[in-house]
Amino acid sequence: MQFGIFTVGDVTPDPTTGRTPTEHERIKTMTAIALKAEEVGLDVFATGEHHNPPFVPSSPTTMLGWIAARTERLVLSTSTTLITTNDPVKIAEDFAMLQHLADGRVDVMLGRGNTGPVYPWFGQDIRQGIPLAIENYALLHKLWREDVVDWQGRFRTPLQGFTSTPRPLDGVPPFVWHGSIRSPEIAEQAAYYGDGFFHNNIFWNKEHTQRMVSLYRERYAHYGHGTAEQAIVGLGGQVFMRRNSQDAVREFRPYFDNAPVYGHGPSLEDFTEQTPLTVGSPQQVVEKTLAFRDYAGDYQRQLFLMDHAGLPLKTVLEQIDMLGEEVVPVLREEFAARRPAQVPDAPTHASLVARREAGAAAVAPGTTA
Repeated sequence: MQFGIFTVGDVTPDPTTGRTPTEHERIKTMTAIALKAEEVGLDVFATGEHHNPPFVPSSPTTMLGWIAARTERLVLSTSTTLITTNDPVKIAEDFAMLQHLADGRVDVMLGRGNTGPVYPWFGQDIRQGIPLAIENYALLHKLWREDVVDWQGRFRTPLQGFTSTPRPLDGVPPFVWHGSIRSPEIAEQAAYYGDGFFHNNIFWNKEHTQRMVSLYRERYAHYGHGTAEQAIVGLGGQVFMRRNSQDAVREFRPYFDNAPVYGHGPSLEDFTEQTPLTVGSPQQVVEKTLAFRDYAGDYQRQLFLMDHAGLPLKTVLEQIDMLGEEVVPVLREEFAARRPAQVPDAPTHASLVARREAGAAAVAPGTTA
């Protein structure tokens, strides 16, 4: 099972000091967090994609390329690449290039985004969000698997004899996660292609998460990719820790109350009760995260949000230290002990290459697959 960090890259005032970081500071903070994630033994760093204030990560592959040059093990991902407003050709090229630079340590999470004004900025209509996601991914999937592509659809100019360059590393595209918090159509899309489904459940109760993940698992099996238990699932989570749970609540409360997404809404206590947010001791984080399995089943990737709402870098790095030293080792052991043998690990470039080679070797000379 993979454990990591995802960031949304918000530029938010620290409510305890009133100071707002500059965009430059926030970008540097995100890269420092990625390096810290590798240092403490985490598996994944993922960045969102946003094109509107108060967010800064408008060019995820630029950031991930910088991080790739300074890390050796970390899987580099997005925690949303906007499949609706990006050209699929550019996604294919950018992530194949990043894949080469990072020696395969790359995957991508596709999503529609949740900011309506972004669509017209890139010449699209939010009312077409689902059709855009479906058509654009069909093209992206084809571009990574066929050397010469002819294409005609509703939302972009036709392609004739087009080759996306560079080609994916070792002929194996980056693994794709389809991210959604509320759209059954996206769970269906992930299942249809046999891709991963990432439910960022930081704002939702467990009943909603269970419905979305169960739908994906059922449809994954329906399309013949394996059993429902073998479907590839990822979950989000959100934590703030101190050795003493009362200290964690007291310190985090002003950040929660003023956060740009959920601030000035439910109380910290209500939100913690109703969602995966955990504010407390490392042991409480372990216990609540293990409970995700009760309603989502055995899954492959757990990403934590830790650097939002104006939290200073020093505090975030302290959180990542605790995560890497006290939380993740226990979670690895406990999840591994509970996972049935037939449940697969999270896909990596190496495992995808091995699977392709095994499939090729299974085809005898003179036969077709």
